[in-house]
Amino acid sequence: MSEITSSAPAAKSPAQSRRQKVLIGQVAVFVLWMATWQILSYFEVIDPFISASPSSVVVRLVDWLINGTALGSFWYQVLVTLWEAAVGFVLGVVGGVFFGILLGQIDYLADVFNPYIKFFNAVPRIVLGSIFVMWLGLGLPAKALLAAVLVFFVVFFNAFQGARSVDPNLVNNIRILGGSRLDVVRNVVLPSALTWIIASLHVALGLAIVGAIVGEILGAQHGLGLLIKFSQNNFDSPGVYGCMFVIGAIVLSVEAIMARVEKRLLAWQKPKSSNAAQDA
Repeated sequence: MSEITSSAPAAKSPAQSRRQKVLIGQVAVFVLWMATWQILSYFEVIDPFISASPSSVVVRLVDWLINGTALGSFWYQVLVTLWEAAVGFVLGVVGGVFFGILLGQIDYLADVFNPYIKFFNAVPRIVLGSIFVMWLGLGLPAKALLAAVLVFFVVFFNAFQGARSVDPNLVNNIRILGGSRLDVVRNVVLPSALTWIIASLHVALGLAIVGAIVGEILGAQHGLGLLIKFSQNNFDSPGVYGCMFVIGAIVLSVEAIMARVEKRLLAWQKPKSSNAAQDA
């Protein structure tokens, strides 16, 4: 009897069961979306010339993967965009965290730079992209800088708010023990603001790719943004939608990686109770 009991499969936890149900729901929504799009396009309820169809998008992507694009290798276009987005993401995150923590801890600097931050945050990004292309040309720097600007403000505001939300009692305890301002930042401010910063990275990842693509559309020699512009100019709607799906797949993949990184970085936080998990 004990052997039968031990060989029985372990029951799924509520969290595992919920993840499985969510995955099934996500797949069902995607299949329904693609099927509806294909049917509407097939019966010309929507114009297939303008809206393409899932089958025509797949055909275009397969053709690009095998034969390349008019701009060269399809994978090279993807890598160029990813490299520009990665450089912009790193620059934006580093700058956003540094200045967010700095201004969050020094009120005088926050008051001095407040109108300038609001001004530059209000400038349309497409205008900045055009300026960067004029300044830096059609190469990587212009696209990376635009991506960095988009990332910077998201990370900056979260880091700033996280630095301002630090428990003052913890700060006072460090200072009573003889800790310097650097000790306060390293041991109190950064750990307290980490949750805010990590939360902003999910949005920043998408914005970095958006910034790179917008910069490529404004002016580039390679990249997915240029491929989108080229496809649009040639009325190649499957090409435009194909690039869109590739970009979406890239963002989802990077998001999955970021979720794992977040789980490791925030492992010190108190986990949710089992009751909360069941309620979710």
